[in-house]
Amino acid sequence: MAEPKSRRSADPCVAGDEHPLVAILADFFAERLSRPTASSASGRLCVGLSGGRDSVVLLHALDRLRSSAAYPFSLSALHVNHGISANADDWAAFCSEWCARHAVPLSMVRVTVAQGSGEGLESAARRARHAAFADCDADLLALAHHRDDQAETVLLNLLRGAGIAGAAGMLAERTQGSGPRLVRPLLDVPRALIEDYASAQSLSWIDDESNADTHFRRNYLRHEVMPRLDEKFPGAPKSLARAASHFAEGALLLDELAAIDRAALTTPAGRIDLSGFNVLSSARARNLLRFAWLAAGFRAPDTRWIDEALRQLSSADSLSETCVATVDGELHVYRGELHLIGHPPDSSPVVQSWSGEPDLPWAGGRILLVPGTGSGIDRRALQGGEVTLRPRFGGERFRPDARRPRRSLRKLCQDAAIPPWERSRLPLLWVGDQLAWVGGLGVDAAFACAPGEAGVLPVWESGG
Repeated sequence: MAEPKSRRSADPCVAGDEHPLVAILADFFAERLSRPTASSASGRLCVGLSGGRDSVVLLHALDRLRSSAAYPFSLSALHVNHGISANADDWAAFCSEWCARHAVPLSMVRVTVAQGSGEGLESAARRARHAAFADCDADLLALAHHRDDQAETVLLNLLRGAGIAGAAGMLAERTQGSGPRLVRPLLDVPRALIEDYASAQSLSWIDDESNADTHFRRNYLRHEVMPRLDEKFPGAPKSLARAASHFAEGALLLDELAAIDRAALTTPAGRIDLSGFNVLSSARARNLLRFAWLAAGFRAPDTRWIDEALRQLSSADSLSETCVATVDGELHVYRGELHLIGHPPDSSPVVQSWSGEPDLPWAGGRILLVPGTGSGIDRRALQGGEVTLRPRFGGERFRPDARRPRRSLRKLCQDAAIPPWERSRLPLLWVGDQLAWVGGLGVDAAFACAPGEAGVLPVWESGG
């Protein structure tokens, strides 16, 4: 594998001249950095720094801007080391040296890129990178994507058969599930202007050797397709980027329609009503399902998944358990409502003894055993045999209400509206051969702590 090349441009600009790129950034951040935030009135801005030309230009221009802007802001950088390239540590060292030289605080994060089912290396790396972005301690995290990147993204997504949201490409600003807002201040800036700034400022950067590998689809578009398009259709990147803004407007309108439909169909439990959902036209149902899936924090589902989900939902009755899954989560129907849930943790419940510990692990979560008075399990009753935590095996009977007879756990789960897919994870606490407590249902009447008596209250933190 080729060594990364350190690049330096010539022809520094005349001292005192200000490059138009700095003015573009000033306009972009004028309002965003002056908005009051919970932590600062001026704003904390971090730049995603790969070490490549575009991110170096962005950080350098913002460093100039913060020294001259009428509105002060704090500036930092974040480098994510994916560890994929043999040169990854060299890139990290370059970023560290560059930031030290310019007095820009730098955070370094090393991630593990694990490919999921059907996921390519680029997608897996992006997912790992954005997980690091979500932990960034800033108000805004700026990425250096520019107009030519946007054109490539739009074309790539169209060739994948993406819908309107995919055709909209990258957004100039968007929230994450957690962490700072992502901003792309160069999204309307052509690559040529970034190259001109790098030349004018005599900047150095690192070239990622993989960017020349046309095995990757984006690189093939960049090196083989886009130049030919630009020959036949001058200004093609600008036109594609403009089309992306039109698609983005259309996607926004579809989201607004989905929000209206969801509000009209929301049940008291906060879920989507199945009968109302099935009355929607096919297009609106698709739109709402895609919207709800993304709102749950999952990646956009593909067309085949939506087709299958609509087929199953159209014939589901109010009690059925319909399940359609993607790599991120599952869609279930229970009691006439749509449930969108993440996959359960990989760890399966196992039998374990309790010897007075404050908590025990359970299926990706934990069981807290909180001492108290007048609530939970009577502490004296816990002396009646070995105390164990077990998963369901079937046939258990339980009596949470002293006024009613002992009943099957299956029936009690149905009455408590515990969905079938959650019942296998329920923790059961036994004292000898007697069932004393069930997560989600409470304490058996024979073990209930009387007022004023010492007790132990189990609390299930599911972790999923």
